[in-house]
Amino acid sequence: MQADLTMGNLASALTLQSDETALVAELRAGSEEAFAWLIARYHQPIYSLLARTVQDRADAADLTQEVFVKVFRGVGSFHGESSLRTWIYRIALREASNQRRWWMRHKQQEIPIEQEVAESDSSTPIRLKEMLVDPAESPFDAAVHAENRARVEAALARVPEPYRTTLILRDIEGFVYEEVAEMQGVNLGTVKSRLVRGRAFLKSCLSGEKREERAAANPELRFSLGEEAQ
Repeated sequence: MQADLTMGNLASALTLQSDETALVAELRAGSEEAFAWLIARYHQPIYSLLARTVQDRADAADLTQEVFVKVFRGVGSFHGESSLRTWIYRIALREASNQRRWWMRHKQQEIPIEQEVAESDSSTPIRLKEMLVDPAESPFDAAVHAENRARVEAALARVPEPYRTTLILRDIEGFVYEEVAEMQGVNLGTVKSRLVRGRAFLKSCLSGEKREERAAANPELRFSLGEEAQ
């Protein structure tokens, strides 16, 4: 790859896996075009990953920026032991893990999704949930009907770690088992075990919500369930 390679040429060249080495070389050389392409390609996926894995979702944007700062500073130490994509996701997971530890130490409360966090130009309050809207449709979004997405996301948030992150990487982000294992620093057996348990947790959460909804819609059923619990 020539030093004057344009953004368009980068996008075309990256259709071939062998050209990843050339991209890394451009990044190491400080190419602004290469780094801009990298951000354009990975910013939304990394943000979506972090928004689903950190306790305080409002921090996802800040963490995403920190990930790319560390990619920029650390690309010199990247020697191709894994794919560039895997390496970037591994950095993101480490940042998410650090954020969760910080959260547990400080025991901060989650910001309510309806909380007003800013005002628009028209002085209309902007709520947190409006700032977290993901404009890009991922394969996960396309597979889940709009009316069910919030329910699935809420159930996913109840799945304990490390099963939740494994589910996100494999079932939502679409990484193969080997990539998930490398990102999490575990063997394939552990990945598969976490997936089985994570999927079971998710199914249980969704099934529990459906039972609660049926009980709420049918007072007689709710009374019957209450008797069974006694």
